[in-house]
Amino acid sequence: MGGHVTAPAAALADGLPEWVTLLRAPNPGPMTLDGTNTWVLRAPGAEHAVVVDPGPADEAHLAAIAAQGPVGLVLITHGHPDHTEGSTRLHDLLGGVPVRAAHPTHTLAADPLGVGAPPQAPGLDLRLVPTPGHTGDSVCFLVEHRGERVVLTGDTILGRGTTVVAHPDGHLGDYLGSLELLSTYAGVPALPGHGPALADCGAAADFYLAHRRARLDQVRAALDAGATTAAEVVAVVYADVDRSLWWAAEWSVRAQLEYLGRESHDGDPGLEQA
Repeated sequence: MGGHVTAPAAALADGLPEWVTLLRAPNPGPMTLDGTNTWVLRAPGAEHAVVVDPGPADEAHLAAIAAQGPVGLVLITHGHPDHTEGSTRLHDLLGGVPVRAAHPTHTLAADPLGVGAPPQAPGLDLRLVPTPGHTGDSVCFLVEHRGERVVLTGDTILGRGTTVVAHPDGHLGDYLGSLELLSTYAGVPALPGHGPALADCGAAADFYLAHRRARLDQVRAALDAGATTAAEVVAVVYADVDRSLWWAAEWSVRAQLEYLGRESHDGDPGLEQA
């Protein structure tokens, strides 16, 4: 499990609930997989929908989102541009609909998430799940309608492969804690920020936890073998990853080294060089 992961971390979902619509942005790439997933949630019979992650500033994509209106609220899972770049334009297209994110920078005409009233959606039970780690402002959303639940996971859990811990904003200790929290949602489908929907958020989180722990073992081994810099660790631990992505792997390695540096104060030998 320590190798580079490109397959889904859990079985794919058979389908989406009738109150969930996926609009995928046309921005595919190594970091965005098939493109950024914009999720539109509307309870049957409800007038207003909720949009999660507008995606990039692509006019056709934003027009497709607006065509799903009326929309009462836009939510952001985290502040990376591939999720937020279109927020201001969508805010205007929708007539000033509030945009709520954990970070004030990405919040428009509303309080940031975690401040003031929790997000509300007609006919849906929508709960904020703070999940820092990928970034400091990463959140997930647990949404329920008539006993049917989903977790919108942003980049904390992807539909295919694993995500990076975007050091220095992201922190591995926080990320492991967030995965442990998401592992409690066994049997609840995960709707990720990229890639296909997964049948079981809890199973995907468990897979991610095992993968991260295996990576930490590999980093320890690389340090014990003489690696002294993040780049040297990347060359050993991520040797099976395309070199064009080593810059992203170095984010995660720096987060791993920071995490192991904290461990070293508890007496873990051979890690002070990190």
